[in-house]
Order: sequence, then C-alpha cells, then structure tokens
Amino acid sequence: AEYMGFAQKELGDIVFVDITAVGKPLAANEIFGTVEAVKTVSDLYLPISGTITEVNGGLESTPENVNKDAYGEGWMVKMTVDNIADVEALLDAAAYEQLVGKKKKK
Repeated sequence: AEYMGFAQKELGDIVFVDITAVGKPLAANEIFGTVEAVKTVSDLYLPISGTITEVNGGLESTPENVNKDAYGEGWMVKMTVDNIADVEALLDAAAYEQLVGKKKKK
C-alpha cells in the first residue's frame, strides 16, 4: 500500500483504472492491470503470487479515490494469496520508503 503514496507522487492524478485479471492465478510480479494518470499509463504488478478475487467496482466511476483515499475507498483488489510467507516477506512502509528514497537519489 505504501507503493500507492510513491506512485501517486510519480504519476499524478489517477483518471482510469483497468483491472481484468479477476479469477486468474498470477505469479509474483505479473501485470494485473493498468492505471491511467494525467501524465502516463502505468502497469500494475502483483507483489506476490495469488488469485485476484474482487475488484473495487467503484473505481470505474471514481478512479480519483486511488489518490484521495488509497487505504479506504480507493482500494483496488482483494486476493487469495498462494503462500502466506510471501506476505510476511513484503517490505513495511518504512522499509519501502527507505528503498524508494535510495533509488531517487541515484
């Protein structure tokens, strides 16, 4: 979820969300959709293996919720995870922010 904060700064206002991978098993780092922002279109990558079980249909009419309330009304997908240990291995917000900060300095 911390990705969204970084992505919002990089992409700008989200104007369209397209997620078509519902019910399809996906591997980690596979593309599950796209977001269109004022500046560009960007692929969405699943950070862990699993199956998307639900998409936030509200984003069709209010994609700006991704910017306004990423942790609430702007959620994108719900999924079944293949291996719970993969979730535990994800970076927390502080570690992700540190990683992104290092990359931006280069």
